[in-house]
Amino acid sequence: MTDATTIARRYIALWNETNTARRQDLLANLWTEDGTYIDPLMQGNGHSQIDALISAVHQRFPDFRFSLNGQPDGYGNQVRFSWQLGPEGTDGPIKGTDFATLDNGRLKHVVGFLDHVPASA
Repeated sequence: MTDATTIARRYIALWNETNTARRQDLLANLWTEDGTYIDPLMQGNGHSQIDALISAVHQRFPDFRFSLNGQPDGYGNQVRFSWQLGPEGTDGPIKGTDFATLDNGRLKHVVGFLDHVPASA
């Protein structure tokens, strides 16, 4: 059984990390070397491209933080969780759901869906 909650929390912590060295360390521990990320707005392959995507989100939304929405779930090597992005402690205006495939407990593929994005984002 996959510990979906732990995976999702580690994933959110990675996306919230602003220190480049710490973020790269989190990334190396959570993702496989050849991991892939894709959503309707961006995609990346491997650690360096995924790190660049995360950095771009920090640049565009410097005062926003990711948080989990609801309870992550999973089975086998699949994990599903929803998140929000906004000022810390608020109901984030940007919301999404990510589906992850694991390889030996590490992220291999993540497909993100944007559930709500305001026109101003």
